[in-house]
Amino acid sequence: MAEKKKNASLPARLIGSRKLIASLAKNDFKKKFAGSYFGVVWAFVQPVITVLLYWFVFEKALNQRAGDLRTGMEVPFVLWLMGGLVPWFYFQEALNGGTGVLVEYSYLVKKVVFQIEMLPVIKVISALFTHLFFLGFMLVVFAAMGYTPDLYALQAVYYSFCMALLVTGLVYATSAVTVFFRDMKEVVAIILQIGMWATPIMWTFESMQSIPAWALALLKLNPMYYVTAGYRDALIHKIGFWEHPGLTAWFWGITLFLLWLGVSVFQRLRVHFADVL
Repeated sequence: MAEKKKNASLPARLIGSRKLIASLAKNDFKKKFAGSYFGVVWAFVQPVITVLLYWFVFEKALNQRAGDLRTGMEVPFVLWLMGGLVPWFYFQEALNGGTGVLVEYSYLVKKVVFQIEMLPVIKVISALFTHLFFLGFMLVVFAAMGYTPDLYALQAVYYSFCMALLVTGLVYATSAVTVFFRDMKEVVAIILQIGMWATPIMWTFESMQSIPAWALALLKLNPMYYVTAGYRDALIHKIGFWEHPGLTAWFWGITLFLLWLGVSVFQRLRVHFADVL
């Protein structure tokens, strides 16, 4: 009963500490590149180079193409690729960073007066700074290539919110487990590596005709498929999330469950954090 009360009051505690969370998230973002000559510029350079490399390999070397679902017309592959990579970059950075947040900030965990439930959220928000930049950058590239953002593009905000809630639930669980099982970071890295290809980011389900229908249906249960497909629907195919009611209901069901599960695991294990760290 006490645990349920703690879980129920968590959103209120986070909202009450929103200014401190924002300040800590800003400092966390800057700290990643402290001491480097170009500072936070590296946060944006690496993803851009990654996009260019994937674009060159898949479009120029492997001659990959992408099409518009409604018109059947071919669209620039770099736009289709960015629609999947930009949200995945955020998900990957937030989950990787959040998994080790309690170990990284162990000096705060040991302080009795500090609300340690803020720490996973700090990593989620810190990763959001880079994501918002790339979201704006992506919209500029789309506009420059003739895909001017319209009202459908506003759904990118909705899908970013979806992704932030999803990764928050995961981070609460993985960060708590990492305190006791330090190899959790390596496990998460492997899962992310597999997940990037299973989502999919670089290929489409339509191009894999050899995969059985049941296997495709199973792959689509991955909640990140909902997000990456949603970005492409919003920016390329001009499809609203309300046009996929079944997939939307599934995503919110699994996301809210993971959020509840992650917070429950975190609250159950938190009493032992200071002893182990």
